[in-house]
Amino acid sequence: MATSNPAFSNSPAFSQSATKAVQWTQEPSAEQLDELYARSSATPDQMDRMTYENTIQKVVGAFAVLMLFAAVGWFVPILMIPGAIVGFVLALVNIFKKEPSPGLILAYTAAQGLFVGGISMTFNAASEGIVIQAVLGTFAVIGVTLALFASGKIRASKRATKIFLVAMIGYALFSLINFGLMAFGGTDSMFGLRDTPFLGMPLGFWLGILVILLAAYSLVLDFDSIQTGVRRGAPAKYGWTAAFGIMVTVIWLYLEILRLLAILRGD
Repeated sequence: MATSNPAFSNSPAFSQSATKAVQWTQEPSAEQLDELYARSSATPDQMDRMTYENTIQKVVGAFAVLMLFAAVGWFVPILMIPGAIVGFVLALVNIFKKEPSPGLILAYTAAQGLFVGGISMTFNAASEGIVIQAVLGTFAVIGVTLALFASGKIRASKRATKIFLVAMIGYALFSLINFGLMAFGGTDSMFGLRDTPFLGMPLGFWLGILVILLAAYSLVLDFDSIQTGVRRGAPAKYGWTAAFGIMVTVIWLYLEILRLLAILRGD
């Protein structure tokens, strides 16, 4: 199942298609085969292959950088503006690079940390305690999704992914229109059309629930891509691609939960 996360879909290491599969090794000669048979068996780590363990290490490392720079952004919230701009540019660079660059991926994570920290401080100033709730909510969604995926109770499917893509396109169009209205004075509400009453609640509440579900399914696609990379014996360096993809989804999930809580609080 191909993932919709561009961090994975543009990398050949996570492709399920045989026509797109990367040939990690060349055709060995007879002498090389004899030498290989004489060797003792090696672990994936010794062969510099992608494993769950070394991928988790890279994800944890990227998350540590995110938290460190989020702390900086919290105390210097003005840095969220350059952080958002630099983060966006580096996201595009990392997405379109075929070979992962640990430095660029960690730089993206650092820039996004400044943005996340700054915007978190802004929301917390308006509604104290909202950031802690958003963080706990984010970890809860990640934990539940990972547990369901690990147990085999939830898996990516072609039909569900098609629905996911359609919903994502619809949400992207709504967000673009809403941003245009807010930028050009079409609405004076803090959240634009999201504050419109709908079925007894702000429209943003229902959208927030939908988008959190979309982010959770995006995590499923991310986990599925990592599983594919490990099973296909992708080089260990592609664990950085996995770390980048997970960071993109987690940051998106956190920001959506933060906004949903702010809408519910009426801030």
